[in-house]
Amino acid sequence: MPGKLLCIDDEQRIVDLLTEELSEQGYAVHGATSGPEGFAAILRLNPDLVICDINMPGMTGFEVLEKLKTLSPQFSRMPFIFLSALNEREDILKGRRLGADDYVTKPIDFEMLLEVVKARLNPVARKANARPAVSLTEREIEALTWSARGKSSADIAVLMEVSERTVNFHIANAMQKFGVATRIQAAVKASLAGIIKE
Repeated sequence: MPGKLLCIDDEQRIVDLLTEELSEQGYAVHGATSGPEGFAAILRLNPDLVICDINMPGMTGFEVLEKLKTLSPQFSRMPFIFLSALNEREDILKGRRLGADDYVTKPIDFEMLLEVVKARLNPVARKANARPAVSLTEREIEALTWSARGKSSADIAVLMEVSERTVNFHIANAMQKFGVATRIQAAVKASLAGIIKE
């Protein structure tokens, strides 16, 4: 199976084009039309590769990658490709420094993009078995990360801009998924699995 891809672009037309072209090559393609939606989709879908625009409202592509690296180190080996109209040297360098594997500029050269995708997916099959079996939601990861850093539920509620009850709900869900009795045990398991970093 070629792989599961996620395409993030605030233009639905571009998402549709990418989906059509990549699906024809046998990939399972999912789309998202904003940074926050794309970030949540990464955590939910655990894709083999992400193709992401940079200039998007709500959260830029740079911010998506930055947040991903901070909150979810389990995705640090997932290929991340920027696809952007920004073709200045500074933008490309910034993308590379943030950890992007490739930087492809628009207008889209589909032949080139397909070669980049193929090259980046090459080692995916070997890594598939290393992925943690437990899948946490974006909010569960965030709550557990702050908990691992010693924050109380009240502190986390302020940081996440939700109620304390909601924080406890997300942490309880994470504990249940890991099959543990305390938030400390959940944080340790998540850390060992590479899902969070303390």
